[in-house]
Amino acid sequence: MGTVLAGTALGTLIGDRLPQRIRETVFHSLGLVTILIGVDAGLEAFGPTLAGLTRASLVIVMGSVLIGGVIGELLGIERGLSRLGDALKARFAQRQAHFTEGFVVASLVFCVGPLTVLGSIEDGLTGDYRLLAIKSLLDGFAAVAFASALGWGVGFSALTVLLYQGALTLSASWAAGVFSEPMVAALTAAGGILIIGIGLRLLELREVRVANLLPALVLAPVSIAVVERFA
Repeated sequence: MGTVLAGTALGTLIGDRLPQRIRETVFHSLGLVTILIGVDAGLEAFGPTLAGLTRASLVIVMGSVLIGGVIGELLGIERGLSRLGDALKARFAQRQAHFTEGFVVASLVFCVGPLTVLGSIEDGLTGDYRLLAIKSLLDGFAAVAFASALGWGVGFSALTVLLYQGALTLSASWAAGVFSEPMVAALTAAGGILIIGIGLRLLELREVRVANLLPALVLAPVSIAVVERFA
């Protein structure tokens, strides 16, 4: 919320005078850091928590991402989110003032994305807020760009961030008692792979359809739960 509000204030003050090259450098820097965090999280597949449970921990994580990706493609998660965002933006851009457009567009950008889900779940389950810290910086710089064109309506999207991300984090926190340590490790490892995909997108190297991989965040801990049950 703080970075969105600060970015909105800065954006309304400087308008469109922020050079594009500075925006690109900031996003690329965040992309590099995101990949580093993704690799660190992905290595959980080799960690003692999972490896001590089963030697097939890497296969389980990899299989969860592969099968999750197939499920996501069949369901068209990424395509559906894109269509929803485009439809809402087109509707409000045509029929409402800039204030409402700024609120709706910024809310969609800040809340509809895999980094929101991953970061909130990680924070709720383990207390690790690194992904949310990266997301907050991304949101702050995006708010500068939006507010320079759409005004103060962008700042009110901070309320959407509070409600949506807060609900995800609290839900994950309440579910933490159900998740065993190996299940959390599997979720973290699968999430790390998705985080690398986000980093590649930020670096503009590859448009990975990360949203279609989100089912892996369900399959990985469920698979580990089955292994624990019958091990």
